[in-house]
Amino acid sequence: MSLPSSFLDSLAGLPGYDRALFEAAHTQAEPVTSIRINPTKRVDLSFSLEKVPWTSMGSYVFPRPSFTFDPNFHGGAYYVQEASSMLLEQVFIQTGLKNKAIRALDLCAAPGGKATHLHSLLAPESLLVANEVIRSRTGLLRDNMIKWGTDNVVITQNDPVQFEQLPSYFDWITLDAPCSGSGLFRKDPEAILSWTPGQVNHCALRQQRILQSAWKALKPGGFLFYATCSYSVAENESIANWFIKEHQAIFQPIQLDSSWGIVETENGYRCWPHLVKGEGFFFTCLRKPQLDTVVDRNIRVDKSKRIKNSASYPSLSAWVKLEEQDVLEIGEELMLLPKLHQADFQLIQQVLNPVYAGVRLGKWLREKLIPDHALALSLRLSPSVNQLALDAEQAIAYLQRKEINVSGTTKGWVVASYQGLPLGWLNILSGRANNYYPKGLRILKDHL
Repeated sequence: MSLPSSFLDSLAGLPGYDRALFEAAHTQAEPVTSIRINPTKRVDLSFSLEKVPWTSMGSYVFPRPSFTFDPNFHGGAYYVQEASSMLLEQVFIQTGLKNKAIRALDLCAAPGGKATHLHSLLAPESLLVANEVIRSRTGLLRDNMIKWGTDNVVITQNDPVQFEQLPSYFDWITLDAPCSGSGLFRKDPEAILSWTPGQVNHCALRQQRILQSAWKALKPGGFLFYATCSYSVAENESIANWFIKEHQAIFQPIQLDSSWGIVETENGYRCWPHLVKGEGFFFTCLRKPQLDTVVDRNIRVDKSKRIKNSASYPSLSAWVKLEEQDVLEIGEELMLLPKLHQADFQLIQQVLNPVYAGVRLGKWLREKLIPDHALALSLRLSPSVNQLALDAEQAIAYLQRKEINVSGTTKGWVVASYQGLPLGWLNILSGRANNYYPKGLRILKDHL
């Protein structure tokens, strides 16, 4: 792997940079693999783990297994995520927001690594809006949030500028900004071919625009976590310095263990692959100044748009835990939403483009529910729903959308599960079972 001289020269003088060690990390060292455990879906994993020190949920994996052929991966028991990016956890905890009911936004959320991580850190009463500007990526974001088992999340597809319509609305914003991607050269050597100084400058201008829109949506006293997987100063320190100067943002220092190898730089922190067990990463935390005047954060919504109370669907209690939840009917589809966030959802409907919210329960046809895949993976699934325990071979066959032998199983809808972890639905009929695992999610390979 040969790194461009212009790229290497641009890093000279930065805290923690050592050209020889940096190049060796890219030419002689293999990238590490790490996962983050879902704290709400605890299972016994079959591979060897070593704790990532700056997060309570992350582990390095040795050797890298085939995640495709692990049913626990498909059931949302863990997320495969780069270790350096899990430093979000340290920042969030040190802001003091961990046990508070807040409104949070992940502005550039696909594919969902930081959004699922943030969700695991939020108090249950919080609301998370996970946004992706690129329409083709929202499906992957939705699928990953569904696997994680979320019910207090709204997924939107909007340009960041549209969030200016929610002024002073969010207590926390994650901005994993689109960048030149040099921090992932070791994992994606082909990215080296597209790196140019011009690309870096283009990304920096875009980052400035996104930051300004995000700042307007952040409430006074709120926190913005800005991060990139780039080494370039123009996308990191220069952005932080410019924003602090132009918008009176307050840099929020973070206490980090020196043994982790993370380097404090000007108004931010850097992860170098020759110092940290992870890939290249920059992050900073910016706090919005408090105002002398009180900001009105009351939600004004169009009251003509009603959400039906869950009492309208008494038979749903056999499928889903309805406590503190209400049901939204969209055509034949039923969506489950926390009562606590009804007004938020109605406001978001008015000013943004939500593509998914809460838990999709399924279709209501002739007074019966045809359950959706999201319900099977949701933490709202009723314990009274029948489950069919599959062994490892059966579970892979199910995830490949093949036929499953279900002789002797009671007729009707059942959840196919592996080691107690729900994977999706089967509909048991006379002598056969219809496999309802989503076609778009199925394993396409026949074997390792």
